Amino acid sequence: MRNLIFITLAIFTLNLQAQNSKKAEALLNEVSSKVKTYDNMVIDFKYSLQNNAANVNQETRGDVSIKGEKYLLNLMGTTQMFDGKKIYTIIPEDEEINISTYIEEEENNITPSKMFSFYEEGYNYEMDVAKNVNGRNIQYIKLTPKDSDAEVKNILLGIDSQTKNIYNLIQTQANNTQITITVKSFKTNQELAKNLFTFEEARYEDFYINRLD
Repeated sequence: MRNLIFITLAIFTLNLQAQNSKKAEALLNEVSSKVKTYDNMVIDFKYSLQNNAANVNQETRGDVSIKGEKYLLNLMGTTQMFDGKKIYTIIPEDEEINISTYIEEEENNITPSKMFSFYEEGYNYEMDVAKNVNGRNIQYIKLTPKDSDAEVKNILLGIDSQTKNIYNLIQTQANNTQITITVKSFKTNQELAKNLFTFEEARYEDFYINRLD
Protein backbone atom coordinates (compact mmCIF):
# COMPACT_ATOMS: atom_id res chain seq x y z
CA MET A 1 0.00 0.00 0.00
CA ARG A 2 2.81 2.42 0.87
CA ASN A 3 4.48 1.75 -2.47
CA LEU A 4 1.19 2.44 -4.27
CA ILE A 5 0.75 5.76 -2.43
CA PHE A 6 4.35 6.74 -3.22
CA ILE A 7 3.94 5.92 -6.92
CA THR A 8 0.65 7.86 -7.06
CA LEU A 9 2.24 10.90 -5.41
CA ALA A 10 5.23 10.69 -7.75
CA ILE A 11 2.98 10.62 -10.83
CA PHE A 12 0.91 13.51 -9.46
CA THR A 13 4.09 15.55 -8.84
CA LEU A 14 5.42 14.84 -12.32
CA ASN A 15 2.11 15.90 -13.86
CA LEU A 16 2.19 19.19 -11.91
CA GLN A 17 5.77 19.82 -13.03
CA ALA A 18 4.84 19.15 -16.66
CA GLN A 19 1.88 21.56 -16.44
CA ASN A 20 4.11 24.17 -14.79
CA SER A 21 6.70 23.81 -17.55
CA LYS A 22 4.04 24.14 -20.27
CA LYS A 23 2.69 27.35 -18.68
CA ALA A 24 6.21 28.77 -18.55
CA GLU A 25 6.87 27.79 -22.16
CA ALA A 26 3.59 29.34 -23.31
CA LEU A 27 4.38 32.65 -21.59
CA LEU A 28 7.93 32.73 -22.99
CA ASN A 29 6.58 32.06 -26.48
CA GLU A 30 4.16 34.97 -26.09
CA VAL A 31 7.05 37.28 -25.28
CA SER A 32 9.16 35.97 -28.17
CA SER A 33 6.29 36.19 -30.68
CA LYS A 34 5.54 39.78 -29.70
CA VAL A 35 9.18 40.82 -30.01
CA LYS A 36 9.36 39.40 -33.53
CA THR A 37 6.68 41.87 -34.66
CA TYR A 38 8.93 44.86 -33.87
CA ASP A 39 11.22 46.34 -36.51
CA ASN A 40 13.62 47.47 -33.79
CA MET A 41 13.90 48.09 -30.05
CA VAL A 42 15.63 50.82 -28.03
CA ILE A 43 16.06 49.94 -24.36
CA ASP A 44 17.43 51.89 -21.40
CA PHE A 45 18.27 49.67 -18.43
CA LYS A 46 19.83 49.47 -14.99
CA TYR A 47 22.67 46.99 -14.56
CA SER A 48 23.74 45.71 -11.16
CA LEU A 49 26.30 43.12 -10.07
CA GLN A 50 26.34 41.77 -6.53
CA ASN A 51 28.45 39.24 -4.68
CA ASN A 52 28.01 39.48 -0.91
CA ALA A 53 30.82 37.03 -0.13
CA ALA A 54 33.33 39.18 -2.06
CA ASN A 55 31.74 42.41 -0.83
CA VAL A 56 31.09 43.53 -4.43
CA ASN A 57 28.11 45.73 -5.25
CA GLN A 58 28.12 47.66 -8.53
CA GLU A 59 25.30 49.54 -10.21
CA THR A 60 25.18 51.54 -13.44
CA ARG A 61 22.92 52.47 -16.35
CA GLY A 62 23.16 51.39 -19.97
CA ASP A 63 21.29 51.41 -23.24
CA VAL A 64 20.98 49.18 -26.26
CA SER A 65 19.49 49.45 -29.74
CA ILE A 66 18.49 46.17 -31.41
CA LYS A 67 17.40 45.44 -34.98
CA GLY A 68 17.17 41.77 -35.83
CA GLU A 69 20.50 40.20 -34.89
CA LYS A 70 22.32 43.53 -34.96
CA TYR A 71 22.81 45.61 -31.83
CA LEU A 72 24.62 48.61 -30.36
CA LEU A 73 25.26 48.41 -26.61
CA ASN A 74 26.63 51.14 -24.33
CA LEU A 75 27.62 50.00 -20.84
CA MET A 76 30.30 51.00 -18.32
CA GLY A 77 32.01 53.41 -20.70
CA THR A 78 32.37 50.75 -23.40
CA THR A 79 30.47 50.40 -26.66
CA GLN A 80 29.88 47.01 -28.24
CA MET A 81 28.40 46.68 -31.71
CA PHE A 82 27.39 43.65 -33.75
CA ASP A 83 26.82 44.24 -37.47
CA GLY A 84 25.63 40.72 -38.21
CA LYS A 85 29.10 39.31 -38.84
CA LYS A 86 31.64 40.92 -36.54
CA ILE A 87 31.63 42.17 -32.94
CA TYR A 88 33.32 45.52 -32.31
CA THR A 89 34.22 46.42 -28.73
CA ILE A 90 35.20 50.08 -28.45
CA ILE A 91 37.01 51.21 -25.28
CA PRO A 92 37.50 55.01 -25.40
CA GLU A 93 39.39 55.15 -22.08
CA ASP A 94 42.14 52.91 -23.49
CA GLU A 95 41.75 54.14 -27.08
CA GLU A 96 41.43 50.51 -28.11
CA ILE A 97 39.05 48.55 -30.34
CA ASN A 98 38.74 44.76 -30.40
CA ILE A 99 37.24 43.20 -33.52
CA SER A 100 36.23 39.54 -33.63
CA THR A 101 34.13 37.33 -35.88
CA TYR A 102 30.89 36.14 -34.32
CA ILE A 103 30.69 32.35 -34.08
CA GLU A 104 27.27 31.34 -32.79
CA GLU A 105 28.35 27.92 -31.52
CA GLU A 106 30.94 29.57 -29.27
CA GLU A 107 28.68 32.29 -27.89
CA ASN A 108 27.16 31.03 -24.64
CA ASN A 109 26.42 34.43 -23.12
CA ILE A 110 23.07 36.16 -23.38
CA THR A 111 23.78 38.82 -25.99
CA PRO A 112 21.28 41.69 -26.47
CA SER A 113 19.88 40.15 -29.65
CA LYS A 114 19.41 36.81 -27.86
CA MET A 115 17.71 38.26 -24.80
CA PHE A 116 14.27 37.27 -26.06
CA SER A 117 15.16 33.84 -27.42
CA PHE A 118 18.13 32.46 -25.45
CA TYR A 119 15.86 30.13 -23.47
CA GLU A 120 14.87 28.13 -26.55
CA GLU A 121 17.89 25.82 -26.24
CA GLY A 122 19.78 24.48 -23.25
CA TYR A 123 17.34 25.38 -20.44
CA ASN A 124 14.61 23.81 -18.37
CA TYR A 125 12.00 26.32 -17.26
CA GLU A 126 9.19 26.58 -14.73
CA MET A 127 6.82 29.20 -13.37
CA ASP A 128 8.18 30.96 -10.29
CA VAL A 129 6.81 33.69 -8.01
CA ALA A 130 4.60 36.57 -9.11
CA LYS A 131 5.27 40.01 -7.62
CA ASN A 132 3.49 43.35 -7.61
CA VAL A 133 6.03 45.99 -8.64
CA ASN A 134 4.62 49.52 -8.52
CA GLY A 135 1.21 48.27 -9.58
CA ARG A 136 2.56 45.97 -12.29
CA ASN A 137 2.09 42.21 -12.02
CA ILE A 138 5.49 40.67 -12.74
CA GLN A 139 5.48 36.92 -13.32
CA TYR A 140 8.87 35.26 -12.92
CA ILE A 141 10.01 32.22 -14.85
CA LYS A 142 12.97 30.23 -13.55
CA LEU A 143 15.38 28.88 -16.14
CA THR A 144 17.95 26.26 -15.19
CA PRO A 145 20.74 25.17 -17.56
CA LYS A 146 20.54 21.55 -18.67
CA ASP A 147 24.34 21.45 -18.51
CA SER A 148 25.22 20.75 -14.88
CA ASP A 149 28.69 22.24 -15.42
CA ALA A 150 27.38 25.58 -16.70
CA GLU A 151 28.74 28.77 -15.08
CA VAL A 152 25.15 29.97 -14.65
CA LYS A 153 23.22 28.44 -11.77
CA ASN A 154 19.83 29.80 -12.81
CA ILE A 155 18.07 32.78 -14.40
CA LEU A 156 14.89 34.47 -13.24
CA LEU A 157 13.08 36.23 -16.07
CA GLY A 158 10.48 38.76 -14.92
CA ILE A 159 7.64 39.32 -17.41
CA ASP A 160 4.95 41.99 -17.21
CA SER A 161 1.75 39.93 -17.30
CA GLN A 162 -0.18 42.69 -19.06
CA THR A 163 2.23 43.92 -21.73
CA LYS A 164 4.16 40.64 -22.11
CA ASN A 165 7.38 42.66 -22.11
CA ILE A 166 10.45 41.69 -20.09
CA TYR A 167 10.76 43.71 -16.89
CA ASN A 168 14.03 42.29 -15.62
CA LEU A 169 16.50 39.42 -15.79
CA ILE A 170 18.28 38.08 -12.72
CA GLN A 171 21.20 35.77 -13.43
CA THR A 172 22.81 33.84 -10.58
CA GLN A 173 26.20 32.34 -11.36
CA ALA A 174 27.77 29.26 -9.85
CA ASN A 175 29.94 31.45 -7.59
CA ASN A 176 26.74 33.17 -6.35
CA THR A 177 27.46 36.40 -8.22
CA GLN A 178 24.11 37.91 -9.16
CA ILE A 179 23.67 40.08 -12.24
CA THR A 180 20.40 41.98 -12.60
CA ILE A 181 19.25 43.87 -15.68
CA THR A 182 16.11 45.96 -15.13
CA VAL A 183 14.37 47.62 -18.08
CA LYS A 184 13.72 51.31 -17.39
CA SER A 185 12.51 52.36 -20.84
CA PHE A 186 11.35 50.16 -23.72
CA LYS A 187 10.68 51.76 -27.11
CA THR A 188 9.91 50.01 -30.38
CA ASN A 189 9.92 50.83 -34.09
CA GLN A 190 12.11 53.89 -33.67
CA GLU A 191 13.74 55.87 -36.48
CA LEU A 192 17.33 54.66 -36.30
CA ALA A 193 20.31 56.16 -38.13
CA LYS A 194 21.10 54.18 -41.29
CA ASN A 195 24.73 53.68 -40.22
CA LEU A 196 23.98 52.89 -36.58
CA PHE A 197 25.28 49.32 -36.90
CA THR A 198 28.16 50.18 -39.27
CA PHE A 199 31.72 50.39 -37.98
CA GLU A 200 33.50 53.42 -39.46
CA GLU A 201 37.20 52.87 -38.90
CA ALA A 202 38.09 56.40 -40.06
CA ARG A 203 36.46 57.80 -36.91
CA TYR A 204 39.08 56.06 -34.73
CA GLU A 205 42.41 57.10 -36.27
CA ASP A 206 44.08 57.40 -32.85
CA PHE A 207 42.82 54.05 -31.56
CA TYR A 208 44.74 50.81 -31.50
CA ILE A 209 42.70 48.23 -33.41
CA ASN A 210 43.15 44.66 -32.26
CA ARG A 211 41.83 42.21 -34.88
CA LEU A 212 41.27 38.95 -33.02
CA ASP A 213 40.57 36.73 -36.07
